[in-house]
Amino acid sequence: MKVSKATEDQTARYADMFAAMGTEARLRIIRLLLSAHPTGMVVGDIQAELGIPPSTLSHHLDKLKNEGLVNVRRESTYLWYSVNADALKDLLTFLYAECCTRSQAVPHEEIVQISA
Repeated sequence: MKVSKATEDQTARYADMFAAMGTEARLRIIRLLLSAHPTGMVVGDIQAELGIPPSTLSHHLDKLKNEGLVNVRRESTYLWYSVNADALKDLLTFLYAECCTRSQAVPHEEIVQISA
């Protein structure tokens, strides 16, 4: 079965997103920001909570932002980071699509429902 160019592009995009979350620190950041959803957190609070040095945290947040996994907004002198819930929903949908349609490995009723 030939895979379409769109599917290949989509797979490459999601692989990049998974890779961005593929470090312990970035996964901890995502989980922390999910706990603060939808408001998000300022950088200083993320740093205080996780104990990641500021320059390292900045690098991790930039990587997550560049892959579309987090959003950033400026309010006065503060940068607020929040999870891009739509991107995570798309990522999970992509991950579970085949197991629930083709092979039925996981019944679709068992997949966590994510509301918009």
